[in-house]
Amino acid sequence: MIPKGATICFVIGVVGAGMLGAYLFQISNQVPTLVYQNGPSLSIIPNKINYRAGELVHIRIIDSGTTSLLFSDSSFGLKIRGLDGTIIYSPPSTNAGSTLSPHQEKIFVWNQTRTGGGKVFEGRYKIESNTSPDAGNELKKSVTINIFQ
Repeated sequence: MIPKGATICFVIGVVGAGMLGAYLFQISNQVPTLVYQNGPSLSIIPNKINYRAGELVHIRIIDSGTTSLLFSDSSFGLKIRGLDGTIIYSPPSTNAGSTLSPHQEKIFVWNQTRTGGGKVFEGRYKIESNTSPDAGNELKKSVTINIFQ
C-alpha cells in the first residue's frame, strides 16, 4: 500500500508540472508586441513564432519610432539566418536605398525556401533587419522563429 503522503505529493507534482508546462508553452508562442518609442526605433514582427514546414511566414518591418529610417537596399535589410549565422534567405533587392517613415511598415512573405531555391529544414531561424550604417546610428533588430515538421 502507498502511504497517503506520497500519493498527495505525487498528485501535486503531476498537476504542478502540467500547469508549468502549459505556462511555458504559452510564453514560448508569444509574438513580439509593437511598442512605439520616441526617436529612432525598428521592430520586426512575424505573424507567429511556430510554423509548420512549408507554411508562409509573414514578416512586418516597422518604423516604430518618431524619425524616418534609412536602409541601404530595397529589401529593408531583411535577412533570414540559421542560428549559426549563415544567411539562409534574403529577398531580391536593388542597391537603391529605401526609407520607412514613422509608423510605416513593409510586409514580406517568406515561403521557407533558401535563396538558391531549396526548402529549409526544421529548426530555429533568426529574422533580422538593420538600417543603413550611413544614417548615423545603425539599428539592428532580430526575432527567432521555429519551423517544425
